[in-house]
Amino acid sequence: MIRRSLLISLACFTACLGHAQPVPLLRIIPQPASITEKPGAFTVDKNVIVFVSIEDQKKLPELPFFLHQINTTTGLNLALANDSSSKKTICIKLTPAYQNAEGEEGYTMNISGTRILLTANKPAGIFYGLQSFIQLLPPGKNNVLSIPCADITDHPRFGWRGLMLDVSRHFFTKAEVKKYIDEMARYKFNVFHWHLTDDNGWRIAIKSLPELTKIGAWRVPRTGGAWSYFQPAEPGEAATDGGFYTQEDIKEVIDYAHQRFITVLPEIDVPGHSLALIASYPNLSCTQKKYNVNPGTQFYTKEDNALCIGNDSVFMMLDKIFTEVAQLFPSQYIHIGGDEAFKGFWETCTKCRKRMATEHLKDAKELQSYFIRRVEKMLQSKGKKIIGWDEILQGGLAPDATVMSWRGIDGGVEAAKQKHHVILTPSASTYLDLYQGDQNAEPPTYGINTLANVYRFEPLSEGINASYVLGGQGTLWSEAVPTFRHAEYMTWPRGLALAEVFWSPKNKPNWDHFIDKVENEFKRMDALNINYAKSMYDAMIKTSIDKNGVLLFRLVCEVNNTDIYYTFDNTNPDAFSKKYTGGNISFPKGAVQLKIITYRNGHPSGKQYRVYLDELIKRAKDKPDF
Repeated sequence: MIRRSLLISLACFTACLGHAQPVPLLRIIPQPASITEKPGAFTVDKNVIVFVSIEDQKKLPELPFFLHQINTTTGLNLALANDSSSKKTICIKLTPAYQNAEGEEGYTMNISGTRILLTANKPAGIFYGLQSFIQLLPPGKNNVLSIPCADITDHPRFGWRGLMLDVSRHFFTKAEVKKYIDEMARYKFNVFHWHLTDDNGWRIAIKSLPELTKIGAWRVPRTGGAWSYFQPAEPGEAATDGGFYTQEDIKEVIDYAHQRFITVLPEIDVPGHSLALIASYPNLSCTQKKYNVNPGTQFYTKEDNALCIGNDSVFMMLDKIFTEVAQLFPSQYIHIGGDEAFKGFWETCTKCRKRMATEHLKDAKELQSYFIRRVEKMLQSKGKKIIGWDEILQGGLAPDATVMSWRGIDGGVEAAKQKHHVILTPSASTYLDLYQGDQNAEPPTYGINTLANVYRFEPLSEGINASYVLGGQGTLWSEAVPTFRHAEYMTWPRGLALAEVFWSPKNKPNWDHFIDKVENEFKRMDALNINYAKSMYDAMIKTSIDKNGVLLFRLVCEVNNTDIYYTFDNTNPDAFSKKYTGGNISFPKGAVQLKIITYRNGHPSGKQYRVYLDELIKRAKDKPDF
């Protein structure tokens, strides 16, 4: 989904982030609903037993997974025991009487010097409590690990806490998808939105339609340039870039996610973003021309990537696709896209115009609404509900549709007014494919969404009916994400901020405490070979042009207590260079480039990078920051 129209301004980093406060001993992401720290510590060593009753062991199949996580992370060899005679016990139990405060996913954890007691109403709560427990252990392998004593009561703010991974623009293997799910589970996400189809690749095998993966899953290879500016396929060029998941692969991923209390939401993007489908079956578009699967070229008004709504064959084909998708995925929802459908070919198509006349539709927007309503009935007949991007509001919303609002909050507000459920994923706050630092210090993409900006996101904005908000999700489109390592880089640590937005109470801890927790998680991620961005340490440049046409700029950093050093003389800056102390700066005469680096606690923290005067002038003229 190409979001080139987005122009997201730089946020002011220091405002609203709070000042330094005493840092609590317990570091858990997402922040629990309540933590009361107490004197003392529980020491985890070889004398500790993990006690779970035989009855509860039958109800908690994830316990071996938990023990494997702990033993792998710490080097210990904890095992389950059937009695609690030991003097040092980690006791895990399901509560016999339902506790309303904990709900379906909440838990309590009481840590004393001799016992840790973890209780929950349901297995999901136990699982999330165990993830918190793992975060309480110091990162790295140690023979003795101490956990501060505390009482923790925890439950999520929202029931829908998702991340979306686009595997169409760039294909990620089954093993990589499972690793992504593992990473989600650590931070209590519970929905994996799998964007399986788009213009650039069809990634799910449909047994009754083999051409979808024979043709639609493959495109000509292109790399190293800007997405949407790659060269189209040359005559006779082999389509070798791509891949797909067999139905056995899909089942394996679904089961893998289920064991981690994550629901897999499939997306089949229609009626727009359908070029991989149309390349496989050319009769499904209005033009009925033969197209290649798009390799990342700009094409929207030249190639017809929208299904022909006037063609009954389209609905017959979709019925076959959704029949198999509905049989594969246990999720009560199927995401049908519905976004960015180019309507130009519909408006001139004889079949579409006939459909509009027959159904008494006044314009192409109502034609799209007709399509969405018809697909909704199709899915309802298979026992499923639809979710679509907020463009499905155009022309009238299907009766039972759930809206995923990406173009800001307005789509969510409108859907809630119409008494439809809403999932909030506004691009300005939750899109993970945007720059997370200064564009000169980051791999190329578009827009900007910093860690601080994500952390400030409040889903229940003024004007939205909270009773219809299911929750929210982060969204990772992969036009500029060619590898799984880069997918991790773009997800973390912004995904940690989203975890707190969706799970933690509205009044989260201060920014400095969050940064302290993030830095602690970096150590854990290093041990697990998870890639992540350190962009929060980098300086950013905010530009403007004064009334005399002179470029002015300021330097900012998201992390407090960070020193910024810079040079204009082509040398590499360090702690002995000019230190930024605030206010506006201009380039001295003769200078053509600026180099910047940040230091924390006397050591380099952020990347050193440079930017040229001409680039900054252009940036300031295009969109000044102050």
